[in-house]
Amino acid sequence: MIKPGLAAVASAALFLSAYSPASAQEAYRLPPQEIVDIVDAPAAPWTTFSPDRRHLLLIHRESLPPVAELARPMERLAGLRLDVATNGRHGPRTAIGLSVIDVETGEERPIDLPDDIGLSGFDWSPDGRSVAFVVTSGDELSLWVADVERARAREVISGGINAVFDPVSWMPDSETLLVNTVPANRGPMPQRPLVPAGPVIQEAGGYEAPVRTYQDLLTDSHDAGLFAWMATSQLVLVNASRGGPRPVGDPDLIYSADPAPGGEMILIRAMQQPFSYDVNWAGFADRTYVIDLDGNEIAEIARQPIADNVPIGGVITGRRSVGWQASHPARVVWAEALDGGDPRLETDERDSLWALSAPFNGEPVEVARFEDRYYGTQFTSEGETGLAVEYDRDTRIIRRWVVDFAADGAEPRLAEERNLQDAYADPGSPETVRNEYGQSVAAVEDGYLYYTGNGATPDGNRPFLRRVSFDTFETEELWRNSGENFERVIGLVDSDGSVFLTSYEDPETPPNVRLHGQGELRFITNFPNPHPQLNEISRELITYERADGVPLSATLYLPADYEEGDTLPLLIWAYPLEYNNAATAGQVRGSPYEFTRIAGTSPRFLVTQGYALLENATMPVVGDDPETVNDTFIEQLVLSAEAAVAESVRRGFGDGERVAIAGHSYGAFMTAHLLAASDIFRTGIARSGAYNRTLTPFGFQSERRTFWEAPETYFELSPFMHADEINEPILLIHGQLDNNSGTYPIQSERMFAAVKGNAGTARLVMLPYESHGYGGRESVLHVLAETIDWMNTWVLPEEDPTKRDLAGSEADPDDSADD
Repeated sequence: MIKPGLAAVASAALFLSAYSPASAQEAYRLPPQEIVDIVDAPAAPWTTFSPDRRHLLLIHRESLPPVAELARPMERLAGLRLDVATNGRHGPRTAIGLSVIDVETGEERPIDLPDDIGLSGFDWSPDGRSVAFVVTSGDELSLWVADVERARAREVISGGINAVFDPVSWMPDSETLLVNTVPANRGPMPQRPLVPAGPVIQEAGGYEAPVRTYQDLLTDSHDAGLFAWMATSQLVLVNASRGGPRPVGDPDLIYSADPAPGGEMILIRAMQQPFSYDVNWAGFADRTYVIDLDGNEIAEIARQPIADNVPIGGVITGRRSVGWQASHPARVVWAEALDGGDPRLETDERDSLWALSAPFNGEPVEVARFEDRYYGTQFTSEGETGLAVEYDRDTRIIRRWVVDFAADGAEPRLAEERNLQDAYADPGSPETVRNEYGQSVAAVEDGYLYYTGNGATPDGNRPFLRRVSFDTFETEELWRNSGENFERVIGLVDSDGSVFLTSYEDPETPPNVRLHGQGELRFITNFPNPHPQLNEISRELITYERADGVPLSATLYLPADYEEGDTLPLLIWAYPLEYNNAATAGQVRGSPYEFTRIAGTSPRFLVTQGYALLENATMPVVGDDPETVNDTFIEQLVLSAEAAVAESVRRGFGDGERVAIAGHSYGAFMTAHLLAASDIFRTGIARSGAYNRTLTPFGFQSERRTFWEAPETYFELSPFMHADEINEPILLIHGQLDNNSGTYPIQSERMFAAVKGNAGTARLVMLPYESHGYGGRESVLHVLAETIDWMNTWVLPEEDPTKRDLAGSEADPDDSADD
């Protein structure tokens, strides 16, 4: 499409002066009261099923926290956001209470806890009788354990929990806890010197170091010292009933501590100094070692340098992904790259899998080799077998192999091979059970695995429960969701799949837990609809096709009072994804029968204001070569957008004129591109996006090439470079503390400046204390108010505001001309 000049937009901006201040700090605004009421509606509890399959734990949560909670002092260190006062992660509380339901009787009992606390770090004991969790009270973190049979909880450690990383895990005996605590003698918190000791210096060593654009990194020696002070942990063992913590080993920079399945050893992963200023904590040098329960080091398993030279899409060399074999009392397994960790290298074998048993002084055994990259093993309850996964990033083919870790030289058996993006062929995931060591493993019952999955079909998701032969992999379907509802399996009550729990919902009923089996169909929970006033909103999963034949889909929402034949202003909400072929790109994902939950900053709120919504309108970018698929990114976006608008006209709810495009993150990136490259939309709303790809020079999303390898692509895929072509109004919203890789707040600030500098119409809203998503109540309500006002200004009017004749607002050029 040929785009008109910017004069019309500029004049419209003068006419519509609702946003007249060029730059200002405004007070938080509210959307209509009906929306405020929905936002403030109580949230249903989270549910978690006990390992012994007897109880449901309900984790009660509160509504959105005030921005004041987000504004607590925060340290941004090594890619983490930390609260020095608690020595844990920064962020508002969410979980505030517990109750437990007996699955057999349906009885719900509350678990008494102190008032005004936050709960986190939940971990079931292997036997399913207890659950451990961390309580935040003021600036103190303490460890509690709840006995679910008696619905009682008690404090086990009264303070000093170190929650920079996962703070607690159960030992296999279900009686003892392994806990990260703050060392008793760590000393005072380091203070930033008023005068620096000298400049901050970094050096390049002459090797490739293509690091992504991480945020919240260490910036100087004070940051490094403060991070070390906070992250150093002292492991303790404590009895869940009697208390009495006992230190184990020396303090270290521990980010993972896993008890051996046999319960006699602990596998520790600890960061090593000096730290890097280029990568986050996961890329720091580290050491993996094993200690006994007296703290004596038994063996060093792996040692890795700073991971700043890993190829894009590659892995580190040497031993990686070290962990315990869940079906052995004390055997570690790991992977090693055979290609130098470089996915660009052509090779017949890319990874190998190894194992080594205690006391770890023998030669490791090579268990298997893989043609493609190894991505982990899920062990099973059948002997020492595991389901090992490999993945080819070019073809997106995933293979799952049955590997026997006990049979030296046994050939792995292929259990699954498919395109990872082929949702219709997805077999689901195996249900799990706790084995003799208390480890969670894939359950094999009488020679069968039990798989549950989404069950994607051309008509939408229809979740299933299947029985799969462990020998032949032949499949028998035991149950599948049907009817005008959406129901998925959340756990087996009986190991043979005859009795199971589901999460049941329909467009008017929120998810509730239901029991199936032995002729019984009974609800275990009865969570109410938080907004019954929205029951009449229409919801439909629609399919259509773009001009090049690629199938598309979206979920259509229409207002409660909509009458067939009415044309409505329309918002299209989308997020682009890359695919290898049109067949997988066009598959339908989602369900028309899910509960119409409206919360947070959801675009569904616009439906309450009389707008039509196409949510999750698919915007596939299809290309058989993943290296160059982005070369046609923009033209494919335009094709998909044109098809969505055309479908709205064909179905009669849209007029093809009053249409806006919107999205979050990569969806915001898409929004800016569509405004620059087409005249399909009146306006766009872009939240937390990245617009200048030269600021992410070592790849972004699925782009594998660097800026220096494909400068033209980076230029074309930067909406910032085409800001002079955006002649529709754009609303840019961004959290001032966005920590997502690539979406620095400066991305929206510079995009706004570029549009403004080229006489475009734009509004930039920077949300204090918010990150990539928005969590504070004031922020959420303000975003909704901004969105509704923007849509009412630019999309609601029958006449396009950007094309109005502003009679009298400017002098006619002919009037001032000389005779």
